[in-house]
Formats: sequence, structure tokens, C-alpha cells
Amino acid sequence: MSESVDILEQKLSNLPTNPGVYQFKDEKGKVIYVGKAKKLRNRVRSYFQDSRHHTGKLRVMVSKIKDVETIITDSEAEALILENNLIKEYQPRYNVALKDDKSYPYICVTRDEKPRVFPTRTILKDGSKYYGPYDHVGKMKHMLEVIRKTFGLCTCACSPRNIDLNRGVPKWHSCFDDYFENCSGDWSLDRYQDTMQKVVRLLNGKTSELLRELKEEMVIAADALDFENAAFLRDGIDALEKYSEKMKMVTSNEINRDIFAIHVDDENAVACGVIFKVREGKLLGKHHKIIKNIEGKSHAYLIQIFAEDYYTGELAGIEPDEVHLSHEPEDAEPLMEYLSSQVGRKVPVLQPKIGEKAQLVAMAVSNAKLILGEYILQKRKAEKDFIPQSVKELQQYLHLPRLPRRIECFDNSNLQGTDPVASMVCFVDGQPRKSEYKRFNIKTVVGPDDFASMKEVLIRRYSRVMKEQQHIPDLIVVDGGKGQLSSSVEALKEIGYYGQTPIVGLAKRLEEVFVPGYKDALMIPKTSPSLKLLQRVRDEAHRFAITFHRSKRSKRTITSELTNIPGIGPKTAQKLIKSIGSVNKIKQAELEELQKAVGNETGERVFEYFRKG
Repeated sequence: MSESVDILEQKLSNLPTNPGVYQFKDEKGKVIYVGKAKKLRNRVRSYFQDSRHHTGKLRVMVSKIKDVETIITDSEAEALILENNLIKEYQPRYNVALKDDKSYPYICVTRDEKPRVFPTRTILKDGSKYYGPYDHVGKMKHMLEVIRKTFGLCTCACSPRNIDLNRGVPKWHSCFDDYFENCSGDWSLDRYQDTMQKVVRLLNGKTSELLRELKEEMVIAADALDFENAAFLRDGIDALEKYSEKMKMVTSNEINRDIFAIHVDDENAVACGVIFKVREGKLLGKHHKIIKNIEGKSHAYLIQIFAEDYYTGELAGIEPDEVHLSHEPEDAEPLMEYLSSQVGRKVPVLQPKIGEKAQLVAMAVSNAKLILGEYILQKRKAEKDFIPQSVKELQQYLHLPRLPRRIECFDNSNLQGTDPVASMVCFVDGQPRKSEYKRFNIKTVVGPDDFASMKEVLIRRYSRVMKEQQHIPDLIVVDGGKGQLSSSVEALKEIGYYGQTPIVGLAKRLEEVFVPGYKDALMIPKTSPSLKLLQRVRDEAHRFAITFHRSKRSKRTITSELTNIPGIGPKTAQKLIKSIGSVNKIKQAELEELQKAVGNETGERVFEYFRKG
């Protein structure tokens, strides 16, 4: 063991300052993490220095690193490509995982002398080019239909798997029937390759310039009295124009843009990335990926790897004029350098803040949020005992004996000691269960004493839990620091409940978590989903308490104004409020309306009181 540690330390002390890629390996030599760096020495050594701000997952990963291997590259752009390839090859455990949520349809263009164009859901690394993905199979089939009608190109998926053995023809029979007499496979090589260039431009969204060229060709054919070819071109132009009209226009200019957006669910440690491909101002297509293993990762990091993964993959297609991101990336330079090397010009990577571009990014974010919500819902349906990552992490950080699947949280509310109330909210598996929320009127405490109020509420709540043998929570949270927690512990000890359920206090100032028996607070990382869950529970308890307090104070204020009227008690005042509405409406009500609500004599008394006033 000491020998491997010495070797690792020796490697760390001799790291180069060049850009490149690093691989961390465990004791079995398995790659557990791959990363890139502008300066390998600085980046790699940072993992083994100050670990106070590391997440729990990162600390575990560092403890398993027994070897490091580096590969020097000439630039960050080369490092980006190499990193992506190594991640795909080794699929390291601690790298963020980007996965397609479903099997998308693509259009494949093979790498043959006469390339075939056909639909597929399977991507093979055989040199073929894949266009898409299409978010709906109908859109993919429509594009193939446009290719057939515009260019006369056969788009049959003519592989042995797609042959109807009974008929001896491709299963995509419509294409076969259309071109039975004149299959494009019989064209000359020059004609075929010229047509394929146009098909590829169409697949890349360049419809406007294609239409201009086809119209020019039609005029030339007509002038040359080649009416058959002119008619063919006319029909193709008509099909292409109808397709172009159906495409959704999303920007006022015809710039090619790629829009990348992410939405993160910290509770479940999962995110969704969405890509909009905008070509000539029209939305050519969109697709998404589910991003896992995101614990402790910032939005800046996630949006960057999402975009980098796309452009270094097989499906990037034509590079855009601009790239728009929903969040500022950690370092856009490697991606900009890579895109510039591919297209021979600078491609700006931007985060729009206002205007049409920002609206398009916001639309992509909304799509990501919707898709992620559906993904989590489907996952929960598939897994009956699904437990969010935030709940699992909370057990680790607080050293709880069991998973805190049921959390009960308490908060007080009063205004200078008047109308004191308290609330209890209940969260099950990280989600609020509002049917089990409870409100408490403080009965034994006089004045603004939050400690005594919390003590009363906990005694009342858990005395009843024990008496009625109700389901006990896995964790009790009180809003406050050490003082509030001490008062709460006293309450639980007084009724003999202490020890049955762990209890913690969450202080607002620094979001510190206090645990009985510990002098100092537990500092859960600010990016941890477990801390965000505690904050959500605490904020919901605060909201519920404030709402109850305001309602109680409002009722007291209203009824006290009406009970100042001689002969009007609280019940009559409430009856008036219920029947007529607000105090202002009662003041303006006619005599008949008041008498109808509370009787002739009382109604007249109320009427005269406000008229005299």
C-alpha cells in the first residue's frame, strides 16, 4: 500500500504544465475518472490539496485514487476531443453520465461511392453520417419523403433485415413502389454524387439556397426545351417549399444557431439537457439527454460538458454561426477553439440575457424542465421504493440510523408576542405531504418567547404521537440554532420521547445544521441536494406558519372593529363577515342587507353605528 502511495506522490510532483487529459485509476488499475486541463499540474494536484470544500462524493473518489496517467496535447481543443473519446471508451464511475432518454430516429447517409440514405435508430461507427435525432418519427419520415419528391433519390432501408421475404421487396414499400421503374441506384456516378450534395445540404437545413438553385436549374431546363426535367424540378421545388413553410420560424434573421439549455433537479441528483438546432431562423430539430452523476457539479460545469459532448460526438452535423447557452460555462475557450478549427472561423459561445435570443433559450429551458419532470415521474412509477438522492445524502451527512424518508419540521410565528402560532410540515421522500401539515395556537406562553413556544408545540405533538401510536418521523427539524435545539431536546426528554427520532436545528444565518451533543455546527456543502432539501422543508414550515399567523391576526383585527359596536359579540361579527364580506362592505351596506344578515334590531344598530362614524 505504501509503495503505491509513494508512486502516486512521485507522479504528482512530476506533472507537466502542458494542456492535456488525466486519468485517475483505482487499486485494480481501473479508470474511475477522466478530465481535461489547461495546465495538468495545477488541475490534478488540486484534488489532493484542500479537501474542506469537496463534496462527499469527491472525497470518496480521491480516497480511491491509486494512480494517475496523463496524456499531453498541443491544445485545449485536442484535450477536449481526447477526453470525450476516453470517457466513452472507459465510462468512468465518477464522470458525469450523459445518456439519451430514448432511442431516437436518425437519417443515415452511408460512406459509399453511391451513398445510401435511409432511416435508422441504431448508430454504428462505420464511417456513415447520421442526421438528427428527430424528436418524432413522423418528422423523420416527412424529411425522407421530401428527399424522394425533390431529388428523386431512393431512401429505402434496403438491408436484409428490412426485406419482406413473402414479397421479396423492402418493407418500406412506398419508396419501392414510387421508384420501381426508375431507381436512383441506376443513375450515373456524377448525377448521383451531385444529388447527394444537395441532399446533405437539405439535411443541414440549408433550404433557402437550395430553392434558389433549383429554380435557376428549372429556368435553364425550360429555356433548353427540356420540359420533362423542368417539370421534375418544378415538382421538387413545390415539395421543398411546402416543407419549408411547415418548419417553425423562431428567429427573425436567418443565422444558424445551436441552443443548449439545462434544468437541474438537485433533490434527485439528475439534470436534463436540451438542444435546439436553428437553421436559417427555423427550428430544424431538437433532442435531449438525461445527465446523471451530477452531485456537487455546478450549472456552469454541466452546460459546458453538455455542449462539449455534443460537438465531439458523431451527431454534431454542420457547425453553427453562433452557440447560445442557458448558463455561463466554466471555460468556453476549448469549445470555441475546437469549433473554430472545424469551420475555419470564430464561432461565438454566448449566454443571451435579453431579447429574442434570450426568449429562445428560455423556451429550451422550459422544455428541459418539462422533460426532466416526466423522467422523474416515470422513474418513480417504475421504482416503488424510489428514494431521492437528497434523502440518501442527508442520512450520510447527519449520521442518521435510518433514511430520513419522513421529515417533520416546526416553526413559530408571532408579532411582538401577539397571536403566537406554530406550524408543522411533513415531507415524505423529499416531497411535501400537505394532508399531514398541522397548525398550533400557542396556549401556555405569554409574550414573544420562541423557545418556550417551540417547547410547548413539541410536547403537544409527540405526546399525542405516543398516546395514539401514530407513525413516528425519521427526522425532526426545528427552525433555529443551538438555543432553539436545546429547548426542543428538553421538551422531548420531558415526555420521554427523546431518542426515538433524531432531531436537528437549521439556523438561517449561515445555513448551519446543529445536532444534539455537538458544540460546533455541521457544515453541509452549499451545493449538496441534502442541504437544499433541509432548506426547502424549513422554508415551507416558515411559509405555513406565517400564513396561519396572518390569517389569525386578520380575523382578530376585523372582529375587534365590529365588536366595538354595543351589543355585537364575536359570533355576530363573524356572521356579518361571512354573509357580507369585508368590514368596508359592511360599512357601506344598506339597512335591509344588514337586517337580512343578523336580524332587524342588530342590523339597525350596525347601520346607525357606521353612519354616525
